[in-house]
Amino acid sequence: MKQSRWPVFVMLALLVLCQPTQSADHVDGPAASADPTADITDVFAWMSPDALSVFLAMNLVRNATPASRFSDSVQYVFHTTSRPAFASPPSVETTIICTFNAAQTIQCWVGFDDYVTGDASNVNGIPSVVGRFRVFAGLRNDPFFFNLAGLRVAGRTVAGVAGTLQLDAAGCPRLDTATSTDLVNKLSTAPGGGVAVNNFDKFNVLSIVLAVDKTLLTRNGPILSVWGSTNRP
Repeated sequence: MKQSRWPVFVMLALLVLCQPTQSADHVDGPAASADPTADITDVFAWMSPDALSVFLAMNLVRNATPASRFSDSVQYVFHTTSRPAFASPPSVETTIICTFNAAQTIQCWVGFDDYVTGDASNVNGIPSVVGRFRVFAGLRNDPFFFNLAGLRVAGRTVAGVAGTLQLDAAGCPRLDTATSTDLVNKLSTAPGGGVAVNNFDKFNVLSIVLAVDKTLLTRNGPILSVWGSTNRP
């Protein structure tokens, strides 16, 4: 059976912004929750300050502990495509596939170009054979900031106006400026105002983090698309 996890866009954020935004998937149904080593919580992608490397991170196992382990029967995959401009068709995928054995030795391939294997639990990670990427795999603090109390207050606001919302041609709700501003404030502050509390603070995840020479991923242009999946035979 193949399991895939697409990033889940937060509906409240869509109501406020109606455009792609940060995403998270930390609470799932019974089937996914019963298979935590294949359950992606987040996928992150960003550039190094010198714009020479692409950093990719896949987080798994909500509420991980020092005893948590990557599965030795799951493929952890970053799917990437590149294009010269936003309206251009994407390239053929370049995939980064990582697997683990029972001893937690990692193997990662970036397409057919470079390969790494070994113990990647050191905070500095390990370099690939050719030296064009580096990988870390291990326990990390969950980096996603989640303001649960603010989300609940904003959710009640959305529920109160849901019956009056009209959709534009793209299917996005039309919000007046006052409602949009109110939702943004509630999502970014504590109820009634004040500093929001991060409910994911001190919660851990298992992370696979890579620093990849961007030329391995951008052969068809500088616009890079990334998504992640877990695949269990």
